[in-house]
Amino acid sequence: MSDLFDVSSEVILVTGASQGLGRRFATTLAGQGAAVILAARQAGKLEDLAKEIKAAGGRASVVSMDVTDLASITKAIDQAETAFGPISVLVNNAGVTLQKVALDTHATDLDFLLNTNLKGAYLTATEVARRMIARNRGGNIINIASIMSFSVVGQLSAYSATKSAVMSLTKSFALEWASKNIRVNAVAPGYIHTDMNEEFWKTPGGERLLKRIPQRRPGQPADLDGAMVFLASPASRYMTGTVITVDGGFMLT
Repeated sequence: MSDLFDVSSEVILVTGASQGLGRRFATTLAGQGAAVILAARQAGKLEDLAKEIKAAGGRASVVSMDVTDLASITKAIDQAETAFGPISVLVNNAGVTLQKVALDTHATDLDFLLNTNLKGAYLTATEVARRMIARNRGGNIINIASIMSFSVVGQLSAYSATKSAVMSLTKSFALEWASKNIRVNAVAPGYIHTDMNEEFWKTPGGERLLKRIPQRRPGQPADLDGAMVFLASPASRYMTGTVITVDGGFMLT
């Protein structure tokens, strides 16, 4: 049974790996034996993480990648495959957020969100898939959606729109590439406790939000480990075009 979750033969590209959930995904997958390529716009921010993974006995390589620029994506993937061989799993994680009411959200704000969250996810997935198809060996793509793909809250209209689009891409790509033996699924995190929002949970707004989560706590990055390893491994081999929601029951309310 344990072989079902074995990712030790996988070469996994994680975009947006320099911080937050991307960093956690990379560390988790490397800890399970995968060869991990760490990608972000500024590769220098990834060097410490690569050293940390290697010190723990893992395999990691660093590439500079701007997901809004196809030339940058292509160059980064070339470098990644030189280091570890063909990419078998993409964790399409790079993303940004913006909290503004709709009437204060300007065209430049929309460009910022759409270029990274939608265009970046689209370009990276299609470039990786194109190579998987050319090798005729199949592959696996994991998009990072959000509970905002299905629901809305105030001041996140533009962000919610981009994450809804990521879910649409997940389903569309899954349908198009199933015959090529490429699986495309998504993880939709709920409210996750990070260094950036630590103080928020102590505010009245944070306390009100906690009461809306049936488990009465924000998620921890480690709460996403199981879903990530599951989707990256053969255990999910008959799944494509689906989403795993990790939200402590928030969507139930």
